Amino acid sequence: MPKTSARLLSLLSLLQARRDWPGQLLAERLQISPRTVRRDVERLRELGYPVVATKGPDGGYRLDAGAELPPLLFDDDQAVALAVALRTAATTGAGIEEAAARALNTVRQVMPVRLRHRLDALEVTAVERAGTHSRPRVDPRVLMALSAAVHAREVLRFDYDSPGPAARTVDGESPVAAPRRAEPHHLVTWGGRWYFVAWDLDRDGWRTFRVDRITPRIPTGPRFVPRELPGGDVAAFVADRFQGGLDGSGPPCRGEVILQLPASVVSGHTPDGVVEELGPDRCRLVLAAWSWASLAAVVGRYDADILVVGPPELREAFALLARRYARAAADSASESS
Repeated sequence: MPKTSARLLSLLSLLQARRDWPGQLLAERLQISPRTVRRDVERLRELGYPVVATKGPDGGYRLDAGAELPPLLFDDDQAVALAVALRTAATTGAGIEEAAARALNTVRQVMPVRLRHRLDALEVTAVERAGTHSRPRVDPRVLMALSAAVHAREVLRFDYDSPGPAARTVDGESPVAAPRRAEPHHLVTWGGRWYFVAWDLDRDGWRTFRVDRITPRIPTGPRFVPRELPGGDVAAFVADRFQGGLDGSGPPCRGEVILQLPASVVSGHTPDGVVEELGPDRCRLVLAAWSWASLAAVVGRYDADILVVGPPELREAFALLARRYARAAADSASESS
């Protein structure tokens, strides 16, 4: 039987890997008795890990959310992915640079030497595009508040710093703008900035607000039934707003792909596209270009696995580039032989 400390680490790793574990299956995976599993679960609880026992015919265990963040275990690839995401956090515009740097230092200190060398070999410099050097940073607390309202489907009241006449006055004093009221729909990034897509209740229409100009008010309003976004696609909707697609003046070739990369990484290198997070290491990207081949080539620069959502012309462009690249590789090999 492994030593107690080794068993606890193995048990913790299994509990982090999936939501529910039958007790008997844990015992079999760890090659110990169900009674020993129960004792080890108690030891984890004493260390601050909120392990919940689930009832049922077989019984089982679940690592639940707690009041504090206990130590976590990551495999090698997870640790490197986490460190890379933290290092590139400065490119997201989310105003978390200092916190990300502290978190990266914490992760690096406990990394094995072999992983530390891989991380140290990665050098990332955030470079702003011309004309965006004064781009404002977004308060991460505002992002969290907006995201919570989106998921809860609750009407949000907020102050919005935008030019224009005040909505009302108070006793003849200086104008005081009324808070905006909107039904939250989505948070997206475009050109390195964060935007809030919502149905504006006062103006009776869809609006795209800059997040750096929003100050949420509490409490939030009543819950609502989500409206259907024009076209049913938030990425395409935002792309239309910013690329002139509504009047046909923008680039004619627009495609959608899913990349096996975190949204925070992709958004930092996507000045002219819409990035939507689909998971910790997966995102949706909508881009436009003046030809399908150039659009496929731009997507290829992310050096990640790609799933083409559409349209068919984009798939055909990827196939065309694949044939061209294959011929180029073959010609180069024949000339060097």
